[in-house]
Amino acid sequence: MSRESEADPSGEAALSGALPGVLPEALRAELVAFRRDLHMHPELGNQEFRTTAAIKARLEKAGLRPRVLAVGTGLICDIGTVGAEGAAVGGVPVLAMRADIDALPIPDTKTECAYRSTVPDRAHACGHDVHTTVVLGAGLVLAELHRQGRLPRPVRLIFQPAEEVLPGGAADAIADGALDGVGRIIAVHCDPRVDAGRVGLREGAITSACDRLEISLDGPGGHTARPHLTTDLVTAAARVVTDVPALVGRRVDTRAGLAVTWGRIESGHAPNVIPQRAELSGTVRCLDLEAWRQAPDIVVAAIDEVANLHRAKSEINYVRGVPPVVNDGDVTALLRDAMVARRGESAVEGTEQSLGGEDFSWYLERVPGSMARLGVRPPGERTVRDLHQGDFDADESAITVGVELFTAAALLDAAGR
Repeated sequence: MSRESEADPSGEAALSGALPGVLPEALRAELVAFRRDLHMHPELGNQEFRTTAAIKARLEKAGLRPRVLAVGTGLICDIGTVGAEGAAVGGVPVLAMRADIDALPIPDTKTECAYRSTVPDRAHACGHDVHTTVVLGAGLVLAELHRQGRLPRPVRLIFQPAEEVLPGGAADAIADGALDGVGRIIAVHCDPRVDAGRVGLREGAITSACDRLEISLDGPGGHTARPHLTTDLVTAAARVVTDVPALVGRRVDTRAGLAVTWGRIESGHAPNVIPQRAELSGTVRCLDLEAWRQAPDIVVAAIDEVANLHRAKSEINYVRGVPPVVNDGDVTALLRDAMVARRGESAVEGTEQSLGGEDFSWYLERVPGSMARLGVRPPGERTVRDLHQGDFDADESAITVGVELFTAAALLDAAGR
């Protein structure tokens, strides 16, 4: 069960008084309710119509003018005066804050949770409801500062659809002008390994590249009594599963972390019949950008070699996904300064590069930016409810942390440029 706590064991939260943009109590409670509503009504990528409408309505209530993306879901919303080319008046680049709004096609397995998913086989099990609420909350706080004449530079909110659908909805947002005039972009991602009240930061690559692999193997089939007269597709598929990752691992520098991992294998219907078809699917992940660029040729060649050895015909669909998220040093420093200003040095920790994929990387191919890991583990809890699991939940005090991190980043970014 999530809990909304404001524990500050270091006593350093008082430092936040140096900057405006602290989350008011009434808005804090509203944002928790907003997140829970999203959690109860998860929508898959490119189907986030209810989610989009809820975000749009709340932004409009605050006097803002959000614009729904051309694909029909997701929004862009500017706070402050932005010129025709997207940049702030005077040509100053805009700071963008990005959230992803889609859910996962898995069941919500939480049992003692009043706001568990009401949609069968759909769940916000990656924390996108938290990401969305953080950016919404930051936007509402910054809009109020703008009304008071206390927001030095405009800010753009990006609510992006379909992050979980390769190659990601970031491309649709970019094509629709999300980065026009943007100089820097920031984001958070829930991390159940980090305590609520803290963030994890890393300069350089913080995620891996991720592609999808779909393979079909074909042969004439036959009787299991005479495998020598046909193509033994079950054995061929098994060898692809075991041999391809081993071959790939010996064809690039091992420090690149190029890995093939299988998630599905299907073949056959009877114990005494060698089937005519086998299907496999999985992912290709890579820590290194240059090795990722070489990965399709390396992986496809390895599959063909193993299939040919077993006289199986292979058809390979290599779906290009996303490159690694590579955090810019200056923008990572901005997030660090913002967190220290709000909660002190002890609220910031280093974090490792993960093998997870994130389409935030597409924004960073165009503009410098950084993604922080937002702690969502209740302090003192030993059990880690991992991402992409049906029982995942977040300590909702993380919403306050994320909002105040982003508002501080916006103010410090304006002061530093």
